[in-house]
Amino acid sequence: MSEHGHAEGTTGLYLSVWAVLLILTGVEVYLGYIHLAVGLMLVLLMGLSLIKAGLIIAYFMHLRFERASLVLTLLPLWMIVTCLLFVFFPDSFRIQEFRFPK
Repeated sequence: MSEHGHAEGTTGLYLSVWAVLLILTGVEVYLGYIHLAVGLMLVLLMGLSLIKAGLIIAYFMHLRFERASLVLTLLPLWMIVTCLLFVFFPDSFRIQEFRFPK
């Protein structure tokens, strides 16, 4: 513990968090190559992204012991991303019609 009462992370901790982030990224890439229903894939990708964002904010931005700051950072960003998804996702269907005319 340092003088201010915050626990400091070790190199091993940061490397293990980095390894988990790398594995989660690999899972996200794998999900992009398998054929799943669009809704299921979006839920899985958003869930994995939320977990990754939480790990990054908690460990690399040093908010692990500040629960209120962590929640107040994650929730608004998650809501913004969800709203942007609903705004831009319909455009992907319109572009598909231009590429593959019926």
